[in-house]
Amino acid sequence: MATVIKIKNIEEGYQSIITNGKHTIIGDEPIASKGTDLGLAPSELILSGLAMCKVGTVRFIARKNNWEVGNVTAELVQEVARGEGGLKTTIQIKMNIEGNLTEEQKDELIKQADRCYIHRLLNGEWDILPIML
Repeated sequence: MATVIKIKNIEEGYQSIITNGKHTIIGDEPIASKGTDLGLAPSELILSGLAMCKVGTVRFIARKNNWEVGNVTAELVQEVARGEGGLKTTIQIKMNIEGNLTEEQKDELIKQADRCYIHRLLNGEWDILPIML
């Protein structure tokens, strides 16, 4: 089944009402970009999805293996540089997994987090097709 996101940009700054039909969030741009900074910026929304997928995958794999896991946190830092071939994006990911785990178990959880759906999706091939409504 396809994922459908609907968005409506309103006149204030660059505020956008984003919905999947069940849940709604506000997106915006920072004040430095002439937004009102009342919501996450587009790049922050992408990083949020990646982070959520990674920490969720860690918890899923831990539960599947009956491993004792406490808090799972991640910090993502995105850097973008312009080059001859276009934009080059680097994302640094720091993860912390609390719990009664061996180093081997933690290594396996990190390895599985790097295979999460959104990580694979972002590394995959994209066709973005503009269709005027």
